[in-house]
Amino acid sequence: MLTLSALLLSAFLFGGMLLYSFGFAAFLFSHLPADDAGAILRKAFPVFYLWCIVVSVLAAAIFIYLDNTSAMLMASVALTTVPARQQLMPAINAASDSGNKRRFNLLHGLSVFIGLAQIAVVGYVLTRLIL
Repeated sequence: MLTLSALLLSAFLFGGMLLYSFGFAAFLFSHLPADDAGAILRKAFPVFYLWCIVVSVLAAAIFIYLDNTSAMLMASVALTTVPARQQLMPAINAASDSGNKRRFNLLHGLSVFIGLAQIAVVGYVLTRLIL
């Protein structure tokens, strides 16, 4: 039962991160004016990050009983999401608001890198479960 729970939580996190990163944001920018899409994303990102933190912590807690490496990897997802939510996201918004495109691009690129790395980590955890 624990293995199934860990698998489902990991898959839920992996799929949600992929959908949000490659589906939701792209959908908004392709169907709404850039200002409207940006405003919606500003409201959605804190909720998305909180969801990532909660799901990865729950998965890490279950993995403690199954696989210490996977537990640490899932905890690392939570631990890297906290500063992304609390520090990086407000800095990105401030750079955007001030019109500082260079800083915005740098910080946004960092957030994309972190997000892709987290997706890769969760994907790796999934492979550890099924291989």
